[in-house]
Amino acid sequence: MIVDVIIPAYNEQNSIGSVIEAIPKHLVRDIIVVDNNSIDETYINARNAGAVVVKETGQGYGYACLRGIEKAKENDERADVIVFLDADFSDHPEEISLLLNKIWNGADLVIGNRVKSKRSKGSMTPQQVFGNWLACWLMKVLYGYRYRDLGPFRAIKLDKLIELNMEDKTYGWTVEMQLKALKQHLVIAQVDVSYRKRIGKSKISGTIKGTILAGYKIISTIFKYK
Repeated sequence: MIVDVIIPAYNEQNSIGSVIEAIPKHLVRDIIVVDNNSIDETYINARNAGAVVVKETGQGYGYACLRGIEKAKENDERADVIVFLDADFSDHPEEISLLLNKIWNGADLVIGNRVKSKRSKGSMTPQQVFGNWLACWLMKVLYGYRYRDLGPFRAIKLDKLIELNMEDKTYGWTVEMQLKALKQHLVIAQVDVSYRKRIGKSKISGTIKGTILAGYKIISTIFKYK
């Protein structure tokens, strides 16, 4: 399989190099970092670490992911699989093989679940844990499928990703993908992954405003696609 990695990044100069370094290079072709209006050295550090770096001026996680997809599609030989990773080094990039094995065995979409047994203490705030539980419970009730997480560490076949016609520009990106995957009857798999405390402060869960906006967007997206 040809695998490209997309990493949305906003002011992650202290972590982006570690993320790129930890990615198993024998498993991936391109590492695409999308600099989402960073005002620090994120762009330079990502480029120096060997990534393909592009800029996205539309502010938001979804904007950055969409820009990364467009960049991946520019390759003459398109990737078979896209892996999404966060830029804060909370994910364990060396576990990419866990997700790719599920793809190799027939899955279209694989979600990395940040289960309690594999999370470092304090790596997720109480509001994150509750919000994930609530969103997954609502999807089980409304859509009949039990997701265990909305984790950002995920892999999806590129042709299936294109068919999803992703639209969300901000906080609803991850849940939109999971809901559309259900509605389009993709083969979905889940795998437990490790998770640690991020480097730096979260722009979402680290602020009251970010937490409220993200929670509202996620819940409203769940009802929107029903």
